[in-house]
Order: sequence, then C-alpha cells, then structure tokens
Amino acid sequence: MATDEEIAFIHTEEYINAVKLAGEGKLEKSIAMTYGLGTEDTPMFPNMHEASALLVGGTLTAVDAVLSGKVKHALNLGGGLHHGFRGKASGFCIYNDSSIAMKYIQKKYGLRVLYIDTDAHHGDGVQWSFYDDPNVCTISLHETGRYLFPGTGAVNERGQGNGYNYSFNVPLDAFTEDESFLDSYRTVVKEVAAYFKPDIILTQNGADAHYYDPLTHLCATMNIYREIPKLAREIANEYCDGRWIAVGGGGYDHWRVVPRAWALIWLEMNNIQNISGYLPPEWIDAWKGQAETDLPLTWEDPDNMYQPIPRKPEIEEKNALTVAKSLEIIRNNMTKSLY
Repeated sequence: MATDEEIAFIHTEEYINAVKLAGEGKLEKSIAMTYGLGTEDTPMFPNMHEASALLVGGTLTAVDAVLSGKVKHALNLGGGLHHGFRGKASGFCIYNDSSIAMKYIQKKYGLRVLYIDTDAHHGDGVQWSFYDDPNVCTISLHETGRYLFPGTGAVNERGQGNGYNYSFNVPLDAFTEDESFLDSYRTVVKEVAAYFKPDIILTQNGADAHYYDPLTHLCATMNIYREIPKLAREIANEYCDGRWIAVGGGGYDHWRVVPRAWALIWLEMNNIQNISGYLPPEWIDAWKGQAETDLPLTWEDPDNMYQPIPRKPEIEEKNALTVAKSLEIIRNNMTKSLY
C-alpha cells in the first residue's frame, strides 16, 4: 500500500485527508463535492483511502520490480486511474497511480518517462500533472472530446513552459476503426519515442476503444489490443533496455472485451505471441454462470461484427491530419536539423 508521503507526490494533503474522512463516513456531502467525491462516478465508500492507496502501491511495486532489475516488464491491472487530479477525484479515479509512479521514478531513480495512454478517454489527470515538465513526455490517443468525457485532449494541448512539446494528443474521430487507430498509434509512438528517447515506458491500457464498449463511440476490435502492447515492448527494447510498466484503465464491457485485452498484455510481456483460436475452456467454465452476456469463445472477434461505416474514408483522412498536426513541431525541427 502506498504511503501518504508517496501519494502526496501528486495529491494535496487536504485532498488525502478528505478521502480518509470520506472512507470513515465523516465527510459532509457539500464538502465532499468540492473534492469530486460523493458523485455518481466517484461515490464515497468505506475504507476508500486504503483501497485507493493499495492500487497505487501496486503500481509503485511494479516500478521497483523493473528498476531494481528483477524483471524487465511489470503489469498492474488495478492501476491506470488517469483522471485523478491533485485535489480532486474524477471519472472513477481517486488517486492517480500513474502520475504518482512517474513522480516516484523521478525522485528515486532520476529517469525520463514516456507515458502512452490508449484509453478511449483523454488522460487528463496525468497530462496536467506533468504539463510543464520536460522529463515526462505524455501521449494520449483517445476519442475526440467533442462527444466524450472529459472533453479535453485537443491537439493544441502541447505543454507549457519547459514542458512545451512534451504533451502529445491524438483525438480520434468517432467510429474510428482498427486500421486508422493503429496507423495513428504506430506513427505517433515511434516518432515521439525517437524524439524523446525515454529511459522507461509506462503504458495505460484502457480497453474501451472496442466496438462493444457501451460508453464510447470507437469501432476497434481485439486486433488493436494485440498490437498495442507489441509496439510498446518494441519501443521499450529499442530505447529503454526493455524497461516497461503497464497498468490497466477503463473498459466497460467486462465480459467480452476486458479479459481478452488485458490477457494479451501479459502474454506479450511473457513473449507469448500470435496466440489465436479458442479461449481456455477453464476460463469460460469458471465465468459463464456469472456473465451477463454470452462469453466470447475465441481470442478474435467475429467477422462482420458491425455494419460498414459509411464515413470510413473521411474518418481516416481526418485522423491522418490530426496525427500530422500533433507531430508537426517534431517534424519541422527534424527538417530544420537537416539543413
């Protein structure tokens, strides 16, 4: 479990105390609301400080496991709470484990961190935590905020002060499909990694860009969840001697999408690739009695899962322009350096 001192790397003492009081049933509703607590997204519940600190502790344990040399990669599926702010809860997130972990990496190990967020919702809390910091570079590939919480993550959110051009946002158009999603992801991650040259990578792996997800409007399939960790591992091997920490994130089709997507991260970390065909029957037998829908039988999604998207060419063109705009300063600087 993370200590109060570790949580305070990002969060204010007043906020931490408010979370503790809320977990003890001692925080007035009117005061709770000023901290983003007691809402539909972040309700108050018993021992909420302890539970939230435990999630943070899991990510810090992953950091130490990697940076002590015990392992090259580490995974904490309980983490990825990227909407938490210094003094306020938001979007199901109380303590922002990724932000705390990156500040912990800076303080304890003095390393530069590349943060890659592929949740369908913009990683706002993490971005604002390091918006003026040139030693943490954030990438967020998400559905445009025109239609989706939290409404931020525009291309022109590039950082400020010394942190300018260390924040990269790729707001994808609604109904984006696999090809455009992966083209955008590969292009941005490769070019930003070459520009930033990180010492370690931390990826947030929300599983809510899938077509089945009830809260978002993207049209991805399981194919992206196979490719996302594959490239993360390649980049970690190229720049960071393999050092890669992955956390979970959003994902609201709990039966058909999240288990498969997150299993693929673990498999990639263990160099088990190209797995296909039927899912383990033991998993299906264990959960089919509790599942609220029919469980998938295979690692892959069925063909023709949704009707063709009429605007596909327009969406792909729009996303390509967004990627170009996100990377324009990097590309312009590279062009100048050639002359």
